[in-house]
Amino acid sequence: MHRVKVIFGHLAPYPSEVGNRSVRSNPCGARAPAPAPDDVLIVHGRRTAIGKAKRGSFKDTTPDELLSAVMKAVVTDVGLSPDKLGDVCVGNVLQPGAGALVARIAHFLSDFPEAVPVYTVNRQCSSGLQALFNIAGAIKNGSINLGLACGVESMSLRDMGDPGNVSSRLVDYDKARACIVPMGITSENVAERFGISREKQDAFAVSSHQKADRAQRSGTFAREIVPVTTRVTDAEGTEHTVTVVKDEGVRASTTLAGLGKLRAAFKPDGSTTAGNSSQVSDGAAAVLLGRRSTVEALGLPVLGVLRASAVVGVPPDMMGIGPAYAIPAALEQAGLNVADIDIFEINEAFASQAVYCVEKLGIPMDRVNPNGGAIALGHPLGCTGARMVVTLLHELRRRGKRGYGVVSMCIGTGMGAAAVIEYPGP
Repeated sequence: MHRVKVIFGHLAPYPSEVGNRSVRSNPCGARAPAPAPDDVLIVHGRRTAIGKAKRGSFKDTTPDELLSAVMKAVVTDVGLSPDKLGDVCVGNVLQPGAGALVARIAHFLSDFPEAVPVYTVNRQCSSGLQALFNIAGAIKNGSINLGLACGVESMSLRDMGDPGNVSSRLVDYDKARACIVPMGITSENVAERFGISREKQDAFAVSSHQKADRAQRSGTFAREIVPVTTRVTDAEGTEHTVTVVKDEGVRASTTLAGLGKLRAAFKPDGSTTAGNSSQVSDGAAAVLLGRRSTVEALGLPVLGVLRASAVVGVPPDMMGIGPAYAIPAALEQAGLNVADIDIFEINEAFASQAVYCVEKLGIPMDRVNPNGGAIALGHPLGCTGARMVVTLLHELRRRGKRGYGVVSMCIGTGMGAAAVIEYPGP
């Protein structure tokens, strides 16, 4: 009953609390927990650039090649022999079997030994983050000491349209039927229910592009992106070799006036457009995690400490509200609140839901996606969660002082996920 009340609180127009716990105030000073031998540490993370699906530099590149590039880069960067890994988990959405075959092939393309196991996970838009949760859980329960959490997606080579084999009885159950509501319609539902105007959505989208452009031009992403050399066939059928080092979706020329001319994409009188929605994309990311005692014994670097994780359920037809519920759950686990967090990486599936979640939780906008988000960078589904962790931790390190970050996203069929990560300082 308490859980139902919490969710209905999110659906009220102007609720002031999530459950009985305010997330707007009470700064706590964010005192760091004492280091413990079984802390889950993030050692390192890298990602590919994000390519435009169907027409970008990765449109002819298979996901195993993208995945191999980041897997190999992460262990090479820190001088770790892959045989030290206890497990590898890969988030993927669109490949058959959540990309289980793709993951094992990438494993061998990376020269990883056959004795190291690998598996995949599909929790839709949070698959890359779920891979991190899975590896962290295995470390916590003592099954492994080191593991690699990855995410990969080629939206060029696989489409989202096929829901698979589902029961015809879903039409008899409102919540089951809502699971197949198009994502764009869920965005419209959030915008309508909570009064998120077209102007707010477009302004958020412009800001995403401006921040991403600034980060790109200043070289902010250089340390996190693995250059990938691949082959791409142009419109005339000629094949070219290219090395991809730059996110392709960033449009520095984006303006409010320009976005205002776009038609609604999902319903005639709607406010969700191609310009204020995430871009379909190709990319991969990998994150190395380990038990503190093992990391220290091997002399590996420490990029972050996983302090909390949460996955929650919300109404399927309002799936975009997921972060507004998952973030408080994760913060409560960590003993923190909004005021303690330096950076919030919230996936911009749609501007409508991102704006709602930010406003609902009272997050200062200057702490949200400081280097842009999925509206500008793109959203390769299975990759995004891992990519956001990489971007978050590289940005915290760039700032050069101890801090906290949150990664969160909404999830199709009605869920939200969030992680709280501490950067311990240089």
